[in-house]
Amino acid sequence: MTLRANWSYPTAIKFGAGRIAELAEQCKAVGIQRPLLVTDKALASLPITAAALDILEAAGLGRAVFSDVDPNPNEHNMQAGIAAYKAGGHDGVICFGGGSALDLGKMIALMAGQTVSVWDLEDIGDWWTRADASVIAPIIAVPTTAGTGSEVGRAGVLTNSETHKKKIIFHPKLMPAVTICDPELTVGMPKFITAGTGMDAFAHCLEAYCSPFFHPMSQGIALEGLRLVNEYLPRAYATPDDLEARAQMMAAAAMGAVAFQKGLGAIHSLSHPIGAVYGTHHGTTNAVVMPMVLDFNRPVIEERLVRAADYLGIKGGFDGFRARVMELRSTLGIPANLTAMGVEPSRLDELTEMALEDPSCGGNPIEMTRENTRALFDACM
Repeated sequence: MTLRANWSYPTAIKFGAGRIAELAEQCKAVGIQRPLLVTDKALASLPITAAALDILEAAGLGRAVFSDVDPNPNEHNMQAGIAAYKAGGHDGVICFGGGSALDLGKMIALMAGQTVSVWDLEDIGDWWTRADASVIAPIIAVPTTAGTGSEVGRAGVLTNSETHKKKIIFHPKLMPAVTICDPELTVGMPKFITAGTGMDAFAHCLEAYCSPFFHPMSQGIALEGLRLVNEYLPRAYATPDDLEARAQMMAAAAMGAVAFQKGLGAIHSLSHPIGAVYGTHHGTTNAVVMPMVLDFNRPVIEERLVRAADYLGIKGGFDGFRARVMELRSTLGIPANLTAMGVEPSRLDELTEMALEDPSCGGNPIEMTRENTRALFDACM
C-alpha cells in the first residue's frame, strides 16, 4: 500500500512522505506571498525547519520564523508573534510543529488584525461572530508530531497567564486552508514526545467514542482511530524510522481531532488544568489519568467498550481494553500517576474547580460534580 493521498476532509490535506517539498507551491495556491513560519523553540534549530525555510526562500517567499512558543502557549507568546507578523509585513501563517506551535500560529493569524480581545472569542455560543473574519490571515498547517490534530481543527488552545486556565478559541476560518502531513517530519521526535502525542490521539478517539452525544460519523472515525493507535504507536515508539507506522499515526491524529467534535470528557477536563498549572505535556497527562477515568465512567461506557475491544482484537471486554491501556502506558514509559508528575495534594481543590469549568467537562458520559471530580483527582494521585 502506498501511503500517499490528497484528501479534502475536513480541509485540503496533502498526505505522504516527502510532501513538505510542496510547501511553497501550497503557499502560492492560497495567496500567501510573505509567510511567517511559527514553530517552537526546540524545533527552530532543527534540520527539518531549516529545510522548510530553504524551500520557502528558494521560491522567493522569504525565510521568516517566529519561535517564542511555550509548551502551553499564552497570550504573551501570541502578542510577541503578532508583533513579529506585523513588523515583517506578512500575509499568512505557516503553523509548523506540534500542538503548541499549531495553536499559537492560528492565534497569530486570527488576532493580528482584530480589535477585540482574544478572550472575547472563546468557544462559547456565537462568540466567534465578534471577530472580523475579513482580516483573518490564511493558514497552512504542517504537523511534526502525531497527536493533537490541530492541523484539521477550527480552534486553538491558549493559556491565560493570569488565571492559569486553558481557553479554547474558535473561529471557522481557523481551519487551515491546506495541511501538509509528511510522516518523514515526525521521525526525529524524542521517544517521550512520540509516546505523549500518540496517547493524545488515543485519548481524543477514546473520549469521542464514549461521548454520549449523537454523531455517528465521528463515532466511526473514532473507532478506527483507536485501532490505528493501538496497532501502530508501539511500532513508531520502538522503531522511530518506521515510516508506515509514522504515517498511520499521522492519520490517527487527524482522525481524533475530526472525531472529537462529538465531544470530549473527564480525561481532558482533568488534563487541561494540570497542564495549565504545572506545565505538563498534555498527551502524557491524558495517558496518566486515562485508566482512572475509564473506571469512573465504567457504569455507562462498558457495553460500548466491549464492542471497541472486539473491533481492536482485544480479548476480555472492558477489562481487556483497560488492561491494554495499562500495557500501552508501561510500554511507552508513561508515569504511573499524577504524584509522579509533581502534582501536589494541596492543589487538588483548586484543580477540581478548574476542571469543572473546562468545556470538556460537559461531554463526560457521567455528570461531573464537585464531589466526584475531587474523588477522581484523588484516584489519579
